[in-house]
Amino acid sequence: MSKRGRTARKPKPVASYYTGQAGSWWYRQNKKCYGSINNMAINPKVPLARLTRTKSAWTALRPNKSFAGMTLDQFNTKTGPSLAARDLIDRLENELIAAQNQRDDADQVTIETLKLVVNAVKGDPDEGEDGELYEAMGYVRTSERKSGLGRKSKAAATKQTA
Repeated sequence: MSKRGRTARKPKPVASYYTGQAGSWWYRQNKKCYGSINNMAINPKVPLARLTRTKSAWTALRPNKSFAGMTLDQFNTKTGPSLAARDLIDRLENELIAAQNQRDDADQVTIETLKLVVNAVKGDPDEGEDGELYEAMGYVRTSERKSGLGRKSKAAATKQTA
């Protein structure tokens, strides 16, 4: 026991436990959370940032030099599909936002029209708020409404107990 009356701390696990290999302790503990440890998703912002940084540095500092057997033009050709896909995603996200705004504007007109129809049904002498059409539209008929919360006064409660 230590000076404070607690038991001694356990030693830290050896680094080999945290290797992420299929038979290791760490893998067995965390495979529920991560599924397959090696197939984790890539954050899409990381490759774009690395691409733009690499391209701008290469263009500014060594535009005529080739790396990995590629010139700057070949590099731009090879990485072009990634940028094209990102542009397509941005355009589609903007179209989605525009379509959602159109839907919201149309829903405002729909809500106002629904209010007019429901109020017309309530005001119709043949249907009214107690009619079956009103109930079929999803509203509660007047005859089926509950009276609400009724709180008893303290004086009435004492008379009943006495």
